Amino acid sequence: MNAIFKNALAMTAVAMAAQASAQVTLFEQEGYQGESFTTSRTVDNLERRGFNDSASSVVVVGERWEVCEDQRFNGRCVVLRPGQYPSLNAMGLNNRVTSVRAVSRNARIAEQRYAPAPAPVIAAATPQISFYENEGLSGRSFTTGRQINNFNRFGFNDSASSAVVVGERWEVCEDVRFRGQCVVLRQGSYPSLRAMGLNNRISSVRMLDRNERIAERRYAPAPVAATAPVAAQITFYEQEGLNGRSFTTGREVNNFNRFGFNDRASSVVVVGERWEVCDDVQFRGQCVVLRQGSYPSLRAMGLNDRVSSVRMLDRNERIDERRYAPALIAAPVAGPNFRPQRDERLFEANVTSVRAVMGTPEQRCWVEPGQVAQGNQNVPGAIVGALLGGILGHQVGGGSGKDLATVGGVVAGAALGSQVNGGNPQGATPDVRRCENVPNQRPQYWDVTYNFRGQDHRVQMTTPPGQTVTVNAQGEPRK
Repeated sequence: MNAIFKNALAMTAVAMAAQASAQVTLFEQEGYQGESFTTSRTVDNLERRGFNDSASSVVVVGERWEVCEDQRFNGRCVVLRPGQYPSLNAMGLNNRVTSVRAVSRNARIAEQRYAPAPAPVIAAATPQISFYENEGLSGRSFTTGRQINNFNRFGFNDSASSAVVVGERWEVCEDVRFRGQCVVLRQGSYPSLRAMGLNNRISSVRMLDRNERIAERRYAPAPVAATAPVAAQITFYEQEGLNGRSFTTGREVNNFNRFGFNDRASSVVVVGERWEVCDDVQFRGQCVVLRQGSYPSLRAMGLNDRVSSVRMLDRNERIDERRYAPALIAAPVAGPNFRPQRDERLFEANVTSVRAVMGTPEQRCWVEPGQVAQGNQNVPGAIVGALLGGILGHQVGGGSGKDLATVGGVVAGAALGSQVNGGNPQGATPDVRRCENVPNQRPQYWDVTYNFRGQDHRVQMTTPPGQTVTVNAQGEPRK
C-alpha cells in the first residue's frame, strides 16, 4: 500500500479529481499510522475488505459518517463529524469497527449519538517518514510519525530501499536503538538509499528536534523536492471507484503475487507514461495498454480482479490502437460536487500548468478499385462507369454520408462500366479496403495543476482554464 499518498490526502483533506468529495479513512494505529483503508461508499462488512476490527484512528472528509462495531450497522454506533480522530479509545470503538456509511446531510442526528468533537483537519501534513520496499518509492511501505527503536516489531527490518520525508528532519540508523551507521534526512524524496549505504539496512528511526544543530557531514545527499511528483507511476485499487487498499509502483512488476496484490485490482490511476497491464504473470495472457488518467473500473476491459503483471511502455514505442483500453474518463464515477456549498467561502488559486490531453485517433477508411489486366478492352468502359457512378453517388446523402455515397458510386460505376464491350476482364485484382489512423485535433480534456496555500492540486477540466481556479478553503475546485 502506498501509505505516504494515502496519509497525505487524508491529513490535508484534499481529494484528487478522481476521488469522491466525502470519504472516511480508517488507520490501523492511533495517530493515523500503519495500514489504512479509504472509502466513499457504504461498507456493511469490513471483513470483506480485510479491515475488520482493525481501526484505531479515523479521518473524515466532507459529510458525517456512522461507524458501527457490528456488520450491517448493528451494535454500538457513533456518528463522526468531518475532522480528525487520532484515537477511537474514548468512544469505545478501538479495533472494533465493522461497518461504515455516510450520513445524509439532511438527516437529523440526536446529539448523544455524536462522537466527541474532532480535531480540525489541518492544512499541512504532520511530520512523518515513509519507507518503501523497492527503489523508486514503490512496493510495500511503512509510514510513521513517531520514533521507532526496532523495525522488527513492525515487520519492516532491513527492508527499506527508498523513503519520503514530510515536515521535520529524521535520523535513520542501520542498527536498533540508533546504533551503527546513521544518516539525517531532510524533507523530500529519496528514490534510493543505496548512495548512503543504507539500502535494505535500516532498523531504527527518530525525528530530530527542529532546534537541534546537526553537522553537515551527517546529512544524506540532497533529496528530490518533496512536492515533485513521481515522474511516472500507476496505482491499483482493490475496489471500483478508486477505493479500498491500493498498490502503487513506478517500476515493472512481472508478478503481483510478490506484493500480495494478485488478481485484486478493480480500478486504476495512471500518471505520466503509458502502462501495459496483463492478466497473467510475465506479461502473458490478455494485455491492455492504459493511457494517463483515471479508470474507475476494469470491468469493461475484462480485467477486474485479474491483473497479475504491469510494465511501463517506452514513450517512443508505437502501439496498435486495438491494444488500448477504452477511452478513459476525465471525471470521477460518482462525480464530486463542484458547485459551491451554502455559505462556503471561495478563493482563487493560481494555475501553474495546463496540459491538453488529445482524444484517441480516428480511423478513416476508403476503397481502392482493383487493377484491370493489361490489354483489356474494357478499361475505357470502366473509367466511364466510374465517373458516372461518382456523379450519381454524389447526389445521394449529405455531409460525410454524401462522401461515402460518392466512393460507393465510383466503385459500383467502375464495375458496371467494365461490362461495356463484354464480360468480366480476366486477370483483374479485387477492390482493396484501406484504413489509417488520423490524429484527433480536439483535446479530450485539460489536465490542470494549481497551487493553493503552498499545496499543489490537480484536476481534469472539460474546458481550458484561465489564470486561476476557483476553490474552497480545502482547495477543492468549485464552479
